[in-house]
Amino acid sequence: METFHFLRPAWLLVLPAALLLAWIVARREDVRSRWRGIIAPHLLEHLVVDPRARWHIRPVYATVVAIMLGAIAAAGPTWRHERPPFAEDKAPLAIAIDISQTMDAIDVSPTRLERAKLKVHDLLALRPGARTALFVYSGSAHLVLPLTDDRALLGTYLDALATSLLPPGAKDTGQALRLVEKNLASEEVPGTILFITDGVEPASFDALAHHSGKDSLMVLGIGTEQGGPVRTGPDAFLEDATGRRVFARLDVEALQRLKRAGVEVATVTADDADVKWIQHNVQTHLAQRQAETATRWEDEGWGLVPLIVLLSVFWFRRGWTVRWVSVWVLAVGLGTGPSNTQAADLLSPWLSPDQQGRLFFERGDFAQAAAHFTDPMWKGVALYRAGKFTPAVEAFARVDTPESDYDQGNALAHLGKYPEAVKSYQQALKERPDWEEAKRNLALVKTLIPPKKDDDYGEAPDLPPDQIKFDDLGKKGKLGTTELNAAQTAEMWMRNIQTSPAQMLARKFALENQQRQEATP
Repeated sequence: METFHFLRPAWLLVLPAALLLAWIVARREDVRSRWRGIIAPHLLEHLVVDPRARWHIRPVYATVVAIMLGAIAAAGPTWRHERPPFAEDKAPLAIAIDISQTMDAIDVSPTRLERAKLKVHDLLALRPGARTALFVYSGSAHLVLPLTDDRALLGTYLDALATSLLPPGAKDTGQALRLVEKNLASEEVPGTILFITDGVEPASFDALAHHSGKDSLMVLGIGTEQGGPVRTGPDAFLEDATGRRVFARLDVEALQRLKRAGVEVATVTADDADVKWIQHNVQTHLAQRQAETATRWEDEGWGLVPLIVLLSVFWFRRGWTVRWVSVWVLAVGLGTGPSNTQAADLLSPWLSPDQQGRLFFERGDFAQAAAHFTDPMWKGVALYRAGKFTPAVEAFARVDTPESDYDQGNALAHLGKYPEAVKSYQQALKERPDWEEAKRNLALVKTLIPPKKDDDYGEAPDLPPDQIKFDDLGKKGKLGTTELNAAQTAEMWMRNIQTSPAQMLARKFALENQQRQEATP
C-alpha cells in the first residue's frame, strides 16, 4: 500500500468538522451541563435521570458516520493506476507461422501446420476488433498481412498457407524476428510477437533468448517429442537418402532452454488452454506496459457508497428528522462517479446519461450505449462499434478535433464513401501531420477509389483474372506514383489483385526473394 493516497485530499477537512458536530450535539443533549448553573450540584445528581442507562443508536451518530464516509469517498482514495480504456482492443499481435517442410508432420492431427491454422482461428475469435498481423517464414521470412482487425481477410489468407509456398531450406527464425520487429516499430502501443513453430534452430536461439524491446515474445511449440512422418502427398512421406521415412521431432529441450532464458513458451494442447494462455499474455503485457506510464489513478471511493446507502436506511425510522442529510451524503458519494460496473448496477438510477452509456459500452451493448451517451465522441464511438456508420459520422462531425476527423474517415470508409473519407483523413493530418495511422488509412482509401475511365490506360477486357500484368504506365503516366511502406503495399495488393490467395502469396514471396538476392552484393 505504498501507493495509497487521496485524489482530492481537501475533502478530508470534513472529518474534524463532523467530529466537532458530534461533540456539539452531544454537549447540547447533556442534561447536567444545561442545568449545572441553575440547580445546586448536590441536588442535580438526584434530579437527573441518567440517559446512559438507556443508550441506543441516535440519529447524530449515524449522521456523523455517514458524513465521514462521504468525505472519505469524495476525497478519492486510490492505490492503483486506472486501466486505459479499450486496452484489449489496442493490443496488437503479430503471428509468425513456421511453414518449413517439417510442419507437414502428422504427429499432430491432421498436420502441424493445419493444427497451427486452427489455433490461430480460435485466437482470432477471442480477439474481436483487435489488430493482428500475419507472417510466415522458413528459409526466408515474409509479411502476409499487416496489422488489421479484418478477421475475414485474415482467415482467407491463413487458410491459404502451405509449406509449398516457400522453397525448402534451412530455417531462419532470426530473420523472421527482425522482419516482425521492423513492422511493429512504428506502433505506439506495445504489442506481442507469437511464433508458432516446431523448433528453433541453434543459430537463432540467441536472437530469441536475448530479445528486448517494447514488444513481448512468445513461442508456441507444435508437435510431439516422439515426432511423426512428414507428409509430401496424399499417400507419400518424406524419405532420406536410404529410403527410410524421416521422423520430425519437436525439440523440447530447446524450448525449455528458451523458457529458462525468460521467453514465454508453451506447447500446443488438445483443448483451448494454449489459446487462452496466448490471449491472457497479450492483454497482460499491454496492461503492464501501460501501467508503467499511466498518469491517471483509479478512484476507489465508490466502494464506500453502499455503506452510506445502508446508513441512510436508519433515517426512515420514526422520529428521525435528519433525512435531508442522507440525500446530501449520497450525493457526495455519487459525485465521485462510479468506475466499476458492479457498483453501477446498484446505482444506475443515479448515474448520469454518459455514465449509463459507459456501463452499456463496457458490457458490449453498443446500441444502448449510443442511445444514452450525450458526449458526441463517445456516442460516435458507440455507433461505430454498433455498425451504424451514418449516424456515427454525424456524431463525429459535432466535434472539431483531429481525432473526430480521423474517426469520420473510418466511418465514411465503411460506408464506401472513399472521396469523403480522404478529405476527413487529410483534415486530421492538417492538425497532426505525424499521425502515422491516419497516413496509412489515407493511402489505403485512395487505392479503393475507382479510377477514372481513360481509353489510353485501360486494361484489356479479355485479361484473364489470374494473370498479373506488369507495365511501365506508373512511370510514364499522368498520375505519378505514391510512396507507400511495405505493410500498406501488401495489404492493398491482397485486397485488389484478382487471383487465388495461395497463388498470389507464392508469387509475392518469390518476387521478394528475388529482390533480396538482387540487393545482396
